[in-house]
Amino acid sequence: MHDLQKNNKVLLGLSGGVDSTAAALLLQKEGFEVTGLFFDVLGDQSEAKEKAQNAAKELNIDFIYTDVSKEFECNIIEYFCNSYLVGETPNPCVKCNPTIKFKTLLEEADRLGIYYIATGHYAQIFYDAEIKKYFVKKGDNEKKDQSYMIYRLNQSILSRLLLPLGTVNNKEITRDLVREKGINNADTKDSQEICFINDNNYVNFIKNRKSFNEVNKIGNFIDKEGKILGKHQGLVNYTIGQRKGLGITFGKPIFVISMDKENNTVTLGDNEELFTNNVISNNNFFIVSQEGNSNLPMRYKGKKIIAKIRYSAKPAKAVLHGLSDGKIQTTFDEVQRAVTPGQSIVFYENNIVIGGGVICY
Repeated sequence: MHDLQKNNKVLLGLSGGVDSTAAALLLQKEGFEVTGLFFDVLGDQSEAKEKAQNAAKELNIDFIYTDVSKEFECNIIEYFCNSYLVGETPNPCVKCNPTIKFKTLLEEADRLGIYYIATGHYAQIFYDAEIKKYFVKKGDNEKKDQSYMIYRLNQSILSRLLLPLGTVNNKEITRDLVREKGINNADTKDSQEICFINDNNYVNFIKNRKSFNEVNKIGNFIDKEGKILGKHQGLVNYTIGQRKGLGITFGKPIFVISMDKENNTVTLGDNEELFTNNVISNNNFFIVSQEGNSNLPMRYKGKKIIAKIRYSAKPAKAVLHGLSDGKIQTTFDEVQRAVTPGQSIVFYENNIVIGGGVICY
């Protein structure tokens, strides 16, 4: 157990949006002394900082600011750009949460003598007294559940984490809570999908950071037999399952089926070719495993679980199988569409996150 004594203080990740503001209000209602922490991931987010600062004033809580832009550039933005360059689709939030966001929350909480940390995620924390482990559990709001995004958090984080929005089952309840207190951000729009890209145009973002030759590495469109169908404009422009914007027509719907960095090819095919029962993942993480051990725990081998192949995917029944090289094969009862390398596959048992991994094929 951490040597910091438990107290009624909590350090909350405060973006200035409605979710983190509502989280602060719920924590205050429970008697916590809340301090808001704003993460500047780009080093120049003055407008966003001001919104968070204003929210802190209206909440009457202390506010601190931290510039994490150097770490974010090295660990998240580089990873994000490089993933697309090799034909993968990254999960920046999944990577950021354990390595930047929650790590920083914990470090700052320790520095300030604060025991608890909190965020506005729609998820819950579950403690299994039998095995003495903390787990992430799905939030009661099925539409907003964010348990997928925080599946890689370790025990040092989970044991001190509060998620006050976990039991809020409707986003309008969140907005009403903020509105009732007369706080100005009650009706602000939900945050954008990628927090560090203002216009959500990830291709332009990467083009501004990488060399022309890296981004515009022209190669061949091929079919599954290897027949050349035309020229693609660089792997960064495509994702698995993509149909529009290919710059090539066949008189019928055609989709990106796979990408090969080594040969710089993009394989095109029919919609039916996007479906599979089997998903292979590496860099796996399980709550019950010792830190750094990515092998499939014995307790889950051959056991029926629930899995999601992306954040927006419908949870589906599956069985886990350990492979000899440390990878894991997830075999679904029903076929899954557009399994995408680079995305996370997350495993659940009774709405509790037991682990997950990064899809490699």
